[in-house]
Parts: sequence; structure tokens; C-alpha cells
Amino acid sequence: MSQSRFSLLMLLRRGLMHRRARSLAALFSLIVSAAVATALLTLYASLNQKLHQQFRAFGANIILTAPDGASLPPETLSTARTVVGPESRIIPFAYAVAQTADGAPIVVAGTDFFAVRAVDRWWQVSHWPDAANPSADSTATAVLIGTRAKNFLPGENFSLIYNGHALQLHATGTVHTGGAEDSRVYLPLAAFIAWTGVPATTLEIQAPGSAAQVQRLLDRLRLALPGVEVHAVRQLVESEGRVVDRTRALMFYSLLLIALTVAICVLATLMASVLERRRDFAIMKALGSTQHQVSLLFLLEAVLLALIGAVGGYFLGSLLAFLIGEWNFHTAILPLWQIAPQVLLLNLMVAILAAGVPMRILRAMEPATLLRGE
Repeated sequence: MSQSRFSLLMLLRRGLMHRRARSLAALFSLIVSAAVATALLTLYASLNQKLHQQFRAFGANIILTAPDGASLPPETLSTARTVVGPESRIIPFAYAVAQTADGAPIVVAGTDFFAVRAVDRWWQVSHWPDAANPSADSTATAVLIGTRAKNFLPGENFSLIYNGHALQLHATGTVHTGGAEDSRVYLPLAAFIAWTGVPATTLEIQAPGSAAQVQRLLDRLRLALPGVEVHAVRQLVESEGRVVDRTRALMFYSLLLIALTVAICVLATLMASVLERRRDFAIMKALGSTQHQVSLLFLLEAVLLALIGAVGGYFLGSLLAFLIGEWNFHTAILPLWQIAPQVLLLNLMVAILAAGVPMRILRAMEPATLLRGE
């Protein structure tokens, strides 16, 4: 190590340790800045993903229907699966109006129980049909009956008639949603098509992603399926977009406000440090140090405090985010290493911004005037 570098390090150490209270005050402010930034960024990144997951629990966000009550083309399901990709889930639905044994009309729907169970988790189902053992009666098809439709059926075992064809059914459970589903009888799609000959007329798609990503997916589906009506469940997509956008705006403005507040605190501390050490800087200039060297020494002090504050604040902020997740959301929010560079950059920007005004004062100092005590 050269003599100049050694001297610079000694001066840097003396500047930080000689007036320890000032250095600790600036360091504490920078630790708080980094900790809050880490906590907010960690919470936003984790909660943004969890928000998408929570909104997926509300069901499908894209609906495909056949025009004018017709059936969907046979290739619709396979084409839709190719367009939306493996991360999306698709539920086919087919509908018909059958009659009970006493002639009362009732709506029957064919669907994929496995897909419905995965997507429409808001359905309140007492017991799902078991694919391995669909019914206690091997001659009957296991079905779900709506809570209102149950009032029109004789019991768990009953038959329905469609176009003169009777089908023996066994209700394994009930479904309650508060909507039209409560008035229907649901059976497996394959059994429904074999009984009625009516193919699927609706596809419900649960697609992950933001509102913009869902809109792009809608455009691709309309292009791939020109004869099919494609529309989004606007209430779900727009609500998700508003919640995510507002969360992002809240995090951004909070970070900005905290960064400005910390910058003012650090600025006041550094200003006081310059005023207290003005004779020291004047002696350095009088002994031959250039203005560049004096300013570099002061800037290095601020940068070193920012680095230490970023490291300490990152671990403190990660702990804070974890505790907030446990206390408020009952979920573990783990540290995210990818936000560490952002926290470090924010701390450096705050420190450099706060050091700007004191460095101007340093440049304006005249050694002779200060040494005479003026």
C-alpha cells in the first residue's frame, strides 16, 4: 500500500472516529433508510406474488363461449390449451335442460370436476365425487347437486330424463355459491356428452399474470379462435390491476418520502461535521492537499457510512419484513437477495445527495481566513 493511500485511510478513520457521535447519527439514519427500503421492497415483491395467487382463488378470469347458443368447435379446447400454455387452467362446461321423474325441468351441466376443484375454490362443496370410486351404486353416475336443486330431487339416488333417455344419478355432495350454480346438477363431462350428445358450450380459463398480460392473452385467443366469443371477467381483472397498481404506488411514494427524510437528516449531520472540522480541512489545504483530495476524503466518509448502513439495514429490514408477514399475513416472507443492490444504490444516492452541500462549503473555504480565526 502506498504512503498516500495509507494517509488517506488514516485520515478517513480519524474523521469517522474523532467525532463519533456525528458519525453514529449519520450511520443510524442510513441504517433506518436501508431497513425500511428492504422491508418495503421485500413485502412488495412477496405480496405482489401472493396477491396474484389470492385473486386466482376467485376463479376464471377469461370466458370463451359459442355464439348464439351454438356449441364450440371440436378443436376449441386443444387450441385454447396451446395458446394459454401449461400454467393456465381450463374448465369446459356443457349445459342442457332435463326433466325429473315427475316432469319438473332442471338444468344439468357437464364439467371436469378436477379442474373446477382447482380453479373455483370459492365453491362450497360438501363432498366432491371420487374419481376412483364415483358412486356407491356402480350403475349410477356420481354428481354434485346445487343446494336449491336439491329441493326438487327425491334424495341422493334419482334419475333424470333428456330427450327420452333416462340416466341414473347418485349425489355425492352439494354445491353452494349463492349464484346460478345452486340450481344445477353437475356431472362429469364425458358422461354428460354420452347421455345428451351436447358438447361443451363454454370454456372458463384461469390465466396467471397482470391485467396487461391477460389482455395480451385475450388478443391471442381472439386471433386463434375467430368464431368464438372471448371476453375477460372485467371485475376480477380490473380489481387485481387496481390493487397491484395502488400497492406499487404506495411503496414507491413511501420509499421516496423516507429517502428524502433520511437525506435531510444526513445532510444536517454532515453540515455540522464540516463546520466542526473546518480548521482541520484548512490545515490540510495549507499543507498542500488539493481541493479534489479534501472533497474525496469527505465523500469517502459518506460513502463508507452508506455501505455500512446498507448492510446493516438489509438484515434489519429482512427481519422486519419477516415479522410483518408473520404478524399480519400469517405467512413467512423470506429475504430476497435480488433487492440488495437496489437497497445499496438507494443508500449511496442518499449519502451522495446529502454530501453535496457540505462539499460546496468545503470548496469555498479559504485556509488563510480560517487559520486566522475569521
